[in-house]
Amino acid sequence: MSEQSVAEYRIEDLAHHSGATVRTIRAYQDRGLLPKPERRGRANVYGSTHLARLRQIADLLDRGYTLASIKELLEAWDAGRGLGGVLGLVAEVQGPWTDEEAARITRADLDRKFGGKPDDAAVTEAVDLGVLERVPGHDDEFLVPSPQELTVAAELYAAGVPLLAISAHLRELRGQVEHIASRFLEFTTEHVFARYLGHRPPTDADAAEAASLVRRLRPLAQQTVDAELARAMRTFATRHLQEHLGVQGPPPVDSEPRSVTLPPETIRAVHRLVGQENAAAFIAAATEREVQARTLDALTSNNCDSRQFDQRP
Repeated sequence: MSEQSVAEYRIEDLAHHSGATVRTIRAYQDRGLLPKPERRGRANVYGSTHLARLRQIADLLDRGYTLASIKELLEAWDAGRGLGGVLGLVAEVQGPWTDEEAARITRADLDRKFGGKPDDAAVTEAVDLGVLERVPGHDDEFLVPSPQELTVAAELYAAGVPLLAISAHLRELRGQVEHIASRFLEFTTEHVFARYLGHRPPTDADAAEAASLVRRLRPLAQQTVDAELARAMRTFATRHLQEHLGVQGPPPVDSEPRSVTLPPETIRAVHRLVGQENAAAFIAAATEREVQARTLDALTSNNCDSRQFDQRP
């Protein structure tokens, strides 16, 4: 019984052609994701529409959608609103965010890159971090998602940095960069994308326009981080060198406002407490109060120590 010649399926046949299990198909029916089958006597009969819908659901699940979101999308589809724009937006967001291309490296080349001595523990750590990915069926070969990142690690190792220190630094750096990415997404969602995502799901036109904006804004985060990192490195490297060379310069004038990164949960808690418009003033006042309290504690402590010293025989 071929799929081309038969347009009607029992549930077992539908499961075979779609790749879903019978239990999954029935669960989709209960959730309203799949139209009810036609009842013929004591049998349920499914058609090509059911097969197409099951394949749609599988594709959306692969793209990271939840079943609740899929139900909304399919309801929009059934109401005449296409999925083309939404899927285009998904493809744009899930696409590569860098022009760098992945490469492959053999275990022998990897060992040579890091001093020529095999280190299984370091390789396992690199795989856990995603710096290397194992290639199924090829135990002596790895996929390198970011050759630049691997090259940086090799250069640091050649300069004398231990591999464990490199991996620990990468973990710390990754957490900080993920925080920056999260803040950038919150910022652009609030000020740019909120107007396109008001509909659930968004219309085709809104989704297509949002996808175009993603393409335009995609490089901005990296460009901003690059510029700020260059500024910070210049400032701190100069200060660091002066400290180690014993160069005495004029005392730094700290009159310009500085930005401080706070966890998103802290920002949201402050917004709930005093409102978004008062958040900056509240944080500044709270910080100033804490500084004053610690200054008073230090002065009190110093005075008590001095009195105790004076009372010694």
